[in-house]
Amino acid sequence: MTRAILVAEQEDKTRGFLERHLADDGFDVLAAEEPDDVVEEPADLVLLGDAGALERWRPACPVIVLGAVDADAVDRVRAFQRGCDDYVARPFHYEELLERVRAVLRRTTPAHSPRLGHGALEVDPVTRRATVDGRAVALATKEYELLVKLASEPERVFTKEELLREVWGFRSHGRTRTLDSHASRLRRKLAEAGGEGFVVNVWGVGYKLVDA
Repeated sequence: MTRAILVAEQEDKTRGFLERHLADDGFDVLAAEEPDDVVEEPADLVLLGDAGALERWRPACPVIVLGAVDADAVDRVRAFQRGCDDYVARPFHYEELLERVRAVLRRTTPAHSPRLGHGALEVDPVTRRATVDGRAVALATKEYELLVKLASEPERVFTKEELLREVWGFRSHGRTRTLDSHASRLRRKLAEAGGEGFVVNVWGVGYKLVDA
């Protein structure tokens, strides 16, 4: 399931930067100078460039405040007192912000997440169990995590860089064969259980769970 992020940021350059990179990382992005401009739009998380807005506006979803450059410890404490879920000081590094976004979303996602999969394949994130037509598939930890990522959007192509970063935590993939070897084993195990056509290699780009 694609998560939606509202970027409520007054600075055009920062707002555009976040829109572009969050979209590249698979999020649906809503953007506005003020949160009040798009309160009717659903979002899973808000990146809020003005902590003071929390005095007049309380969203139903989590909020990460992007602090002002001159903010101090008192400003951070007040932001938390007003209800923010995390606080990131400026200037910030995008990769750190991205991991904070993911961490907040993990904390606020209901424990009983819906099952993932496609066709005969089902993945239950709660029990960490994968089945093909009801037959359990024994997977190693990283094989399972790779399957969950691919099954989250079955027809979407995930780049190798994205999968290595989000499943293995690699900052740079270099010449590693880690992803390819895990994908090959995962494809074979699913096929042995009767799940043909899963884990599709998109040459030169990455992988997706199934062909469209």
